[in-house]
Amino acid sequence: MAVQEARGGADAPGSVHGGGCTCGDCPHGARAGHRRAVAEFLLLRDGFAAGQGLPAAVAHSAAASREWVSEELRQSAELVAERGRAEGEAWLARLWRWTVCTVWALVFVLLLVQTLTAIGAGWTPARTAGLVAALVTGGALTAASWFHRARGGVLAPVIGEDNRLSTSRTVAAAWVLFVVHAVLVLAARLAMASGHAERDALISGLDLARGAGVVTVLAVICAVAVLVRRVVGLRVLGQRLQKVRADRPRAADLLTDDAGRGAFADIQYVMISAVAVVFAGVRLARRPDQLPDLPWGLAVLVLISAATYVAGKYAEGGRPVILSVVRAREAGDLDAPIRTGDDIEIRGAGFVPPGSQGADRLTRMVVRIGAVNVHVPLVPVTGGFSNPTDAVLTVPVPVDVEPGRVEVQLVTAAGVETNQYAIDVTE
Repeated sequence: MAVQEARGGADAPGSVHGGGCTCGDCPHGARAGHRRAVAEFLLLRDGFAAGQGLPAAVAHSAAASREWVSEELRQSAELVAERGRAEGEAWLARLWRWTVCTVWALVFVLLLVQTLTAIGAGWTPARTAGLVAALVTGGALTAASWFHRARGGVLAPVIGEDNRLSTSRTVAAAWVLFVVHAVLVLAARLAMASGHAERDALISGLDLARGAGVVTVLAVICAVAVLVRRVVGLRVLGQRLQKVRADRPRAADLLTDDAGRGAFADIQYVMISAVAVVFAGVRLARRPDQLPDLPWGLAVLVLISAATYVAGKYAEGGRPVILSVVRAREAGDLDAPIRTGDDIEIRGAGFVPPGSQGADRLTRMVVRIGAVNVHVPLVPVTGGFSNPTDAVLTVPVPVDVEPGRVEVQLVTAAGVETNQYAIDVTE
């Protein structure tokens, strides 16, 4: 599909918007432009991996060929990143309509369920109160979505600084919305109550003794959202955690780490919280005259899940480290000390932060050799790159490096510096 997109061109038959569409924030033009840029980059990378497209002027030198290929890939990757950012902004701009539709679809589902369950049992004031609470909540979310329409509508408060959906904020938002809906149900029932005894019973339904479990869980979940944001921010500033900004938020962010791999701490937190919210919703439907009395066993389970999530945030990440630097040796090459012009192989861990596997991020990696900054060259292979990797990367020693003892240090795509490692460079 990507190859056909690249070969078809922007003016392919049946195409309304091309990759160079400039009609404002048109999502079709942004999406088409990004897809074309990605397709062209993949063709270029795989072609270079197969030894195709090299000019004759650099084909005779392996070092010159590597540098030329890396520069061509860097320019193409920058175009992909630019188109990706444009697509992400256009996607967020149109997302608010989908969030509004989703909110009112849920209100309609509630109305449908209430109507079906009222068959035979009859329509009760509790059903009316639940519907009124849903309408008020839906109206408030619609208004908030309009004011934040450029940042994803309803999802704007749960999108983190790295442009990903925040698991802690999403879980906290779910509990806040549920509690708000429950209080609105009680308020609507209180407004419709006619007798003093009924009003007193509804007011007593807000007693802390009846909703202690829900109140405790809400307090802890909201505190976790604030704490996690603080922890992540401090660890990033302290260079103990590497964060790379995403092009746009995705639903999978709730269950995965920045690299897109499933994260146990996030998965268990979302699953247990979702089950608890559903249970509390059933309790509210059964007893709409009081706050849901969440059993302490389930409440403690949610608290343990939250503690596990916070511990996972403390444990994730780490600062990149250089363990050793050796002279890169090709087949048939003799053993020798490191000289200017030689390739050195840097071994360690954490060189490629999660979420920075794209070529545009890999090209930001810089190795300081003494006072000289060396950009890490991209070495393409079919389907990816053999250099750099998370544990090993190879760079040449420039002729500007003075012979003697020099320090080697890596700066990752996230801007985090490794430790300094001393090597001896001979003439």
